Amino acid sequence: MQLDVLTPDKKVFSGEAVAVRFPGSEGSFEVLNNHAPIISTLDKGYVSIRTGSEEKKFLIDGGIVEVLNNKIIVLAESVISE
Repeated sequence: MQLDVLTPDKKVFSGEAVAVRFPGSEGSFEVLNNHAPIISTLDKGYVSIRTGSEEKKFLIDGGIVEVLNNKIIVLAESVISE
């Protein structure tokens, strides 16, 4: 599935992902291929991206995520560390 992680000033990540774990405001959750459509607010925490054999992590300072038709868009307030 396609994943884009954006902040107000730059695109942090764009590419294919197998699974993505988010720090949701109501608790962490994971999105896999063919996930149901969802929009959720995000708290400060790590977004973990599995792209097959490797994993990337971004520490965000909150934001929002939209999942629709195997495309994930993350609008993060800021990325604290990669």
